[in-house]
Amino acid sequence: MAFYQLSDGAELFYEDKGEGKPLVFIHGVWMSSRFFHKQVSYFEKKFRVITLDLRGHGASAKTNAGHTVAQYARDLRDLVRHLDLQDVTLVGWSMGAFVIWEYLHQFGDKGVLSTVIVDELASDFKWPDFEIGAFDLAALTSMMQGLQHDQKGLLRGFLPLMFKKDVSEEHLCWMLEETMKVPASIASAILFDQSIIDCRPYLNSIQCPTLLCFGREEKLIPVAAGEHLKKSIANSQLEIFEQSCHCPFLEEPEKFNRLIESFLTSLKVVNKNS
Repeated sequence: MAFYQLSDGAELFYEDKGEGKPLVFIHGVWMSSRFFHKQVSYFEKKFRVITLDLRGHGASAKTNAGHTVAQYARDLRDLVRHLDLQDVTLVGWSMGAFVIWEYLHQFGDKGVLSTVIVDELASDFKWPDFEIGAFDLAALTSMMQGLQHDQKGLLRGFLPLMFKKDVSEEHLCWMLEETMKVPASIASAILFDQSIIDCRPYLNSIQCPTLLCFGREEKLIPVAAGEHLKKSIANSQLEIFEQSCHCPFLEEPEKFNRLIESFLTSLKVVNKNS
């Protein structure tokens, strides 16, 4: 466990385990690196695994400013350079996908071997020419108001929607604990920004190999979002997880982990056990 001081003085929490080609896991809005515990224990035996808490999330600094996807991408870039990562695979879940696309848009793909995108749309907003978006203005406004009036209640209702099957009280409790670490003011700010960002103009410029992982259950994100990304990103492949909703890495972790490992093997990634 470590903290890295960003250029504006904010401290970013991260963990760096294992040896070999680097995998960086980037969580979704309000979540944290803890959601990837089933990936860390698997991949650290063969790869260098980095997880981080984006600013305002988890154990990272709760700054008053900087809660945009664009800034989160700059924070990620700072950490990548600090750790001197080369041939990195960026794994982005939900909002983490936006962070990756913004990273590539700002800095290009030099040093990026590949990306893995987990259950996200090119934009969460229902634009007039993007009907598959997750939120319209009324839904976004309602969620932001809910965060201000009863953050815990909103999260208790939202978190089970990420899963196809019922969530036990034990699992709901640890997820609530993690997501409640984000102050309501920050939770509202980043929800707004990540919900209206539109990455469609960036997608056709992505050249690095991309694995798209989507859950069949459509409580939050439609499978059509993955099909749209496959058409938009040239060197991409789409995999559907039949027993998952928004969290295939938790719902079908063995399949998810094996799939990423197979994807990296197809790119001839050499790890320390090869």
